[in-house]
Amino acid sequence: MHNTDLIFQLINIIGTVAFAVSGYLVGFRKRLDILGVVIVALLTAVGGGMMRDALVGHIPMIFKSNTALWTIFITLLLSWGFHLQYQRHRALAIWFVVADALGLAAFSLTGAQVGLALELNWFGVVTLAFVTAVGGGILRDILVNEVPIILRSDIYGTIAILLGLLLCLLDHWKMVTPWSINLLFISGVLSRLLAYHYNFTLPGFQKKKNYKI
Repeated sequence: MHNTDLIFQLINIIGTVAFAVSGYLVGFRKRLDILGVVIVALLTAVGGGMMRDALVGHIPMIFKSNTALWTIFITLLLSWGFHLQYQRHRALAIWFVVADALGLAAFSLTGAQVGLALELNWFGVVTLAFVTAVGGGILRDILVNEVPIILRSDIYGTIAILLGLLLCLLDHWKMVTPWSINLLFISGVLSRLLAYHYNFTLPGFQKKKNYKI
């Protein structure tokens, strides 16, 4: 296995865990029962990947491997244990943003990597990066009857598009290495956190507010 393949696998696990945590926190905020929390967390973690696989005619990995399922349920157990000890609202809001930032950056890169492996053009690569990164969050927000965060808060979708484009350029220049992948991942996470902290937004029709749980 190449080093870059291993890095992408690790990043995919990070994204799965992060989005499972974000789904759990939203489910908790909405006062869902245990099943409701599990459903929201599961769809947040795998929804984007399922949409991506459907677009390219693949059977979703969640249907072929138990790794993602075990990862999600272990994450939910750990999140529940942490929650019993620490339930301050402000802390939970911060944890949500951090988890969402990790998931956004991770799935943008893994989605783009699938597009590159299929030898798609730059538009296909960016589309898969975008869908993988935001698909789970869209399902999460729709399930809990909220306008998806991508439509109303900061530069969320823009980060996914930029990461897809940058990975596409690195591949064109033959510069996709573990170092460059990690640099893109860290840059994506920091961009999301800075956008939240400073309330960076795209031009809109009304003043926007930070999305907090």
